[in-house]
Amino acid sequence: MDTLRARQDVVTITRTIISATPQPSPYNWAAGATTAYPIHGSCNATERALLSRGLNEAVVLAAHAKDHVLRFGNSSEFYTKYFGISPTAEVIGWYDKIVSADRGDIWFRCDDIDGNCAQHGWAGHWRGENATQETVICPLSFTSRMPLEGLCGYGYSVSSGALNFYFGSDLVHRLYHLPRIGEGIVEHYADTYSECLELAQSDPALAARNSHTLQYFALDVYAFDIALPGEGCTGRPLDFESEDPSTMTEVIPSATTTAATVSSSLERHP
Repeated sequence: MDTLRARQDVVTITRTIISATPQPSPYNWAAGATTAYPIHGSCNATERALLSRGLNEAVVLAAHAKDHVLRFGNSSEFYTKYFGISPTAEVIGWYDKIVSADRGDIWFRCDDIDGNCAQHGWAGHWRGENATQETVICPLSFTSRMPLEGLCGYGYSVSSGALNFYFGSDLVHRLYHLPRIGEGIVEHYADTYSECLELAQSDPALAARNSHTLQYFALDVYAFDIALPGEGCTGRPLDFESEDPSTMTEVIPSATTTAATVSSSLERHP
């Protein structure tokens, strides 16, 4: 009986477990990257939704333009029409900046911080010297810009339509004004459709850096490849072209300039 009771006694075993040495977190080269275009808190829910959609459409346009060049290179008639004999690498790079570049420090805001949205016809502006990485989107943009799904609709053609008719293409232009995207290299070297085609022949290197050329090409190839496959809506240029297909004027204020006194680096786009 004593033997049976002894066998039933609980035996306690103590084990010492040594934890593994803590491992450092693996290196993440992309840590801290800003992957979405930042929208300022001054934009309300509706403005934020519309602006987000427009920015996404700008990325879609740029991504397809890049893919078209990667697929066809300078054998594309669209490419030679807009960029002449310019090497494809730089053109691809400018589109990829919109698609893939870090978006840190960029702001799209909806308040009239510089007092310009109240002026007739102002749909937005790059803040220039006031804040080089910031763009103001005025209320007019939200009521006058069409969605990319409507490309080739509304009687629009690439050669005679306004470059800012669609929100996405308008924002492509606005993005190139930001130093983080355009690097101060993508600028206005030619404005109208006809002038852009002339630039492709006379100075292909500048054509690859011309903001309007980059817009025209992106719209034209998206229309032909995606919107109306195999057809597109290039159209014919108007007999009379305005100086600027966006009917854009440039005004440049100092850091303290308001809408009433304009002097030297803010750009307005109607």
